[in-house]
This record gives sequence, C-alpha cells and structure tokens, in this order.
Amino acid sequence: MTRQLDADLLLRAYAAGIFPMADSADAPDLFWVDPEERGIIPLDGFHLSRRLRRTVRDDSFEIRSDHDFVTVMRGCAAATKERPKTWINEELIAVYSDLARRGHAHTVEAWRDGKLVGGLYGVTLGGAFFGESMFSRVTDASKVALAHLVARLRLGGYRLLDVQFVTPHLQRFGAVAIPRADYRRLLTICLSAPAKWWADPLRGLEVVAVLI
Repeated sequence: MTRQLDADLLLRAYAAGIFPMADSADAPDLFWVDPEERGIIPLDGFHLSRRLRRTVRDDSFEIRSDHDFVTVMRGCAAATKERPKTWINEELIAVYSDLARRGHAHTVEAWRDGKLVGGLYGVTLGGAFFGESMFSRVTDASKVALAHLVARLRLGGYRLLDVQFVTPHLQRFGAVAIPRADYRRLLTICLSAPAKWWADPLRGLEVVAVLI
C-alpha cells in the first residue's frame, strides 16, 4: 500500500467491494483483495444442522456482542495447527478497532466460565455485514457464534453476509460463491438498505426460532 490504512479509507474500500490483508502477522505491508468470485452466505439459506441446533438451544455458551473487540481479533490472529499463518497484523488490529469504536465493526463472542472461548468479528455498512474471521478454543464455539450472528442480521434487517471466500467449513452453513460483477450489483443494493445491529442478548431458543 502506498499510504497508511485508516478507518475512512477502509470503509470506502468495503463500499467498493475490496478488503485488505497482510501476508502474515509480522508483515509490515498490506495489500488489497478483490476476488473474482466472492463468498456469501444467503441469510435466507443459512443451514443449521440438527446437532448444532441442539447446541445453540442448550445455551452451553454465554453469547456477548461487542464486549471485547481487540481480544476477539487477537484470537482470530493466533496461530493454530490448522492455520499456522495469519493475515491479521498489528495495523489491521488497530484500524478495525477504530471501526468498532465508530460503530462500524462488531463481534459475536462465545464465553464459558468467564473466559472467551470463541467468536467472530466483521464490518457493517448499510445492510451489509462483511465477516472477517472467527476462532474457536473449544468445540462449537465459533459455530454457535455464527448462528447467533445470522440471527442478529436477520432481526436487524441486513441483506448481505459476505464471507469473502468459500471454504469447506463455510459450505456446511450454506456459503456459495458468486461472480465479482454479481457481488458488486448486490453490494450496491445492500449498502443503501436500512439495517441496525441487533446488540440485545439472545437466548438459544430465540436464535433457533429465528433461523428455522
């Protein structure tokens, strides 16, 4: 990048359909990504398996929203056996944290016994939510957070859940890839759609009722 990333530039980038990444947590530079195919989860096509439905309904996690944004990002940036390298560096943590302070970035967090054990974060513009990353330290923590996210987006009037790339993991929830041109047409419509982040606590039964 030729200039330092800031919150205003980041919002303009999302509105144009692109997003930043770093090669690794230690990389000093960022680059813009504009995939030929974009991954989305249609909000009316989210797949909640029977097993996950039971887990959500049982309220085995305490779900919080926007409680500890930086710690969620650092959880997403932490190396794991499955993901030894991360694309989240310190500059990204700083600028997304600024977006959170402005109300343009949010978390859904899974807590157990007073400890953050999983969650996700993303960016909001109009009726679009751009999912960035998720992490899990115990079984199903990030999956339950994703189910709660989709419920919040539906309740808040959102029309787009952007997941950037389709992975086998996200395919289980209904993620599909659409061409860049189709994505940008959809994005243009969704940016002007009225939506409000649903921050109120939701119990598992409420989430399941919204999703089925």
